[in-house]
Amino acid sequence: MDVSARALVEAIHATPTQAVLHFAGGGSQALGWLMSVPGASNTVLEAVVPYSRMSLVQLLGKVPTQFASRQTAEDMALMAYNRAIVLSNPGFPALGVGFSGSLASSRPKLGDHRFHVSTRTSDHLWSSTVTLSKGTRTREQEDKVSSQFVLKAIAYACKVPTTFISELTDSEGPAEFKLQFNEDQELEQLINGEICFKVYPFSSGTDFSTAERKIILPGSFNPLHDGHLKLLEVAMNILSEGYPCFELSAVNADKPPLTVSEIKRRVMQFEKVGKTVIISNQPYFYKKAELFPGSAFVIGADTAARLINPKYYSGDYGRMLETLLGCKSTGCVFLVAGRNIDDKFMVVDDLHIPEELRDLFIPIPPEKFRMDISSTQIRKSQGML
Repeated sequence: MDVSARALVEAIHATPTQAVLHFAGGGSQALGWLMSVPGASNTVLEAVVPYSRMSLVQLLGKVPTQFASRQTAEDMALMAYNRAIVLSNPGFPALGVGFSGSLASSRPKLGDHRFHVSTRTSDHLWSSTVTLSKGTRTREQEDKVSSQFVLKAIAYACKVPTTFISELTDSEGPAEFKLQFNEDQELEQLINGEICFKVYPFSSGTDFSTAERKIILPGSFNPLHDGHLKLLEVAMNILSEGYPCFELSAVNADKPPLTVSEIKRRVMQFEKVGKTVIISNQPYFYKKAELFPGSAFVIGADTAARLINPKYYSGDYGRMLETLLGCKSTGCVFLVAGRNIDDKFMVVDDLHIPEELRDLFIPIPPEKFRMDISSTQIRKSQGML
């Protein structure tokens, strides 16, 4: 790696951007350059090289129309971005990078030698196609110039200025495509399932950004009230460490999804109190557990009672057990606060929890938290129902 490339990698590592990279068909020298400079763990969350066709099919969950194409690179970048959202520290910019190439090989190719690079962030999709001059470079040389191009694309996505000069000739000018997203469009993508969640990192004060575990209080927050804020604070004190945040699913199990304007209205509540909220599209806890592995979910005893009730699993006790053991296998736990159930205050010890699941549910002592008010009662008192 030459001096200018090393300087560019150092500048990338100095940014807060955290990336997942997917390479198919070349460009992987860029990964080697990123990993060989100290500070790589600041930037690289994960790298996947789906080199065989079947590996790429499994990564994308479909057979691409064309394996080496701009669309495939964009699909890979989107997959990488969603993975980066899950793996990145809350509040840090996430980046997905996709590379799809058809470079020189041991057998002569009938078509062009070309590569496609795409980057995806919260507010942009960028992609570029480069057709190389055929027969003028070895495979190693083609991989080098494509890797240089990938490195510049990563720097651009990280907002790092670069004077790094690649070895592409004037006739190999890239064909670029760029799409910018605003907040409304990003939320529409979330509702439609294109992206898995969006973080609004409003939390102020103590820096929890490096905490590996998230402490998540899910709810509809219509409205957010003091009970929610106090409950998350108590949960944080019980666990002593973790990233505290609220989670609102834009998609409901038995209702239409929230509109973009309604999501933004509810998000404003968290901005006013300086608390982080995650907007997801997963209403079910077993899916939340997959999305936020290792997290602690803060719930009420009424929710815990529904979780262990076979009624909500088509009456199948075995399915309930299997689903919750799946949650347990992700490293997740449930912190359970007492709630009124059928006019009786109940705590987790009052529930008939199967022995295999007992350590999945951690009680919040009622002397540490008890607040019988609910969002529904507040809406009734305000004449909103």
